[in-house]
Amino acid sequence: MTQRDWIEKDFYRELGVASDASADEIKKAYRKLARELHPDANPGDTKAEARFKTVSEAYGVLSDEKKRREYDETRALFAGGGSGFGGAGGFPGGFGSGATGQGFDLNDLFARAGAQGTTGAGGLGDIFGGLFGNRGAGPTTSTRSQRGADVESELRIDFVDAVRGAEVQLRLTSPGRCERCGGTGARPGSTPRACPTCGGVGLVSRSQGAFAFSEPCRDCRGTGRIIDDPCPECGGDGVSTRTRTITVRIPAGVADGQQIRLKGQGEPGRGGAPAGDLYVKVHVTPHRLFGRSERNPDDLTLTVPVTYPELVLGSTLTVPTLDSTVSLRIPAGTASGRTFRVRGRGVQRKGKTGDLLVTVEVAVPARLDDAATEALQSYAEATKEFDPRADLLGGAR
Repeated sequence: MTQRDWIEKDFYRELGVASDASADEIKKAYRKLARELHPDANPGDTKAEARFKTVSEAYGVLSDEKKRREYDETRALFAGGGSGFGGAGGFPGGFGSGATGQGFDLNDLFARAGAQGTTGAGGLGDIFGGLFGNRGAGPTTSTRSQRGADVESELRIDFVDAVRGAEVQLRLTSPGRCERCGGTGARPGSTPRACPTCGGVGLVSRSQGAFAFSEPCRDCRGTGRIIDDPCPECGGDGVSTRTRTITVRIPAGVADGQQIRLKGQGEPGRGGAPAGDLYVKVHVTPHRLFGRSERNPDDLTLTVPVTYPELVLGSTLTVPTLDSTVSLRIPAGTASGRTFRVRGRGVQRKGKTGDLLVTVEVAVPARLDDAATEALQSYAEATKEFDPRADLLGGAR
């Protein structure tokens, strides 16, 4: 992406957010538009596909703190698409946009250059590519190379796969290197040539009064290359929206909402720069029986219903695990709600293994027949000396 792209394109408008929007607001707006415009949701709709590509491009810049800062500075300094000096000799009118005549204080310009570093990353040197007489400067960071944007996606997996780990296939539609031209932007069989206007640098120098400064070459749009025969697949961009299948390795014990990073699986870089990363947000489908402990996610939880006699007299229960079953001994006089720990039956990963926490809860029958009712009344009569609320009532006095 060239500096002229940054001057001419309003990425905030593309995402429908204000220029002072927070990172969360930008992400929320992008996700909403991406779902609406996704090619899978609009098969055969070329306009939606083009809009999806534009929105992805805008998010790729605004989601990156450094790129967003450079983008904002570029558009502030070249407001309206121009790049000239206002006023005679460039000074009386101040540093302006040319097309709009808006003034700009030179003191402010130099203060910003001093604060950020005239040639440092994110400074004015990156924006102008050799401002104030640096005619021999090479291409800027934008024209030399640019790391590909990161891509976000979501994936839903089964509870058991989240506990044990698994390899899941993810079908992803996103901008990627054009397979037809190999990312060159030229029709297969042809190659781009160096731009004769800028000599392949991507920048041209222009004098204005006592100053000389560089700006993106208009003929090659700052790329330094001329493509005489563009690739029909990507239109010369070297990037096209494509659908691919990626194998995502789910680590054992992944939590609901956790992100998995796949390095180099994002959008391709420009000018030989590395590709961005893919961040996959995992959603775990709840299990009918098992859960995860809030105190230690490596421990699984299970609630087992029991009868009153099993708690009072004691018993041995057969309880399920994710793999099979285990026997659990309930001592006589166990209270309802007590939790037992079964070692080694939780999440198993390198270096540690979680446990299974089994909570027993008494199950109360909804109805009793005559014989059961009579037996229960006899039990109540036989144990009437036992008052479970004695301490409760005594402590209230």
